[in-house]
Amino acid sequence: MSTDIPVSYLTTTRQTATSTDTPNELSSQDFLELMIAQLRNQDPSSPMDSSALMQQTTQMSTMESLIELTSTSREQFAVSMRMAAANLVGQTVSWADADGVAQTGVVDSVSYAGAVPTVLVGGKEIALDSVASVKRTTSTTTA
Repeated sequence: MSTDIPVSYLTTTRQTATSTDTPNELSSQDFLELMIAQLRNQDPSSPMDSSALMQQTTQMSTMESLIELTSTSREQFAVSMRMAAANLVGQTVSWADADGVAQTGVVDSVSYAGAVPTVLVGGKEIALDSVASVKRTTSTTTA
């Protein structure tokens, strides 16, 4: 007696339930649902090997850890870019404009509205990754 569940049934059911997910990616919830369905519908005369179950569980755990590590790395990179952009306020920066001409100016402010922070130099928004050099602006104070 075969109790195999067609993959198309599981895929269709999952996509209907959460249409916001990308259809070609499996989440940990998808994996658990598939594993539970596999356990429920296994042939009692030849049950799933416990070492295979442990291997699948370990692989899922490893995958979740890698996803979390990747997410943390992205967040750290974003924070580093924001800090770098904030430190440019008041500094003289150089960059190449759309025509490839070198430009220089003092950073007035920073915007974090986009994926890459931008610095405002003389009314122009410059992406942080377009800044070619930074020169500390010396301030002169009179006593």
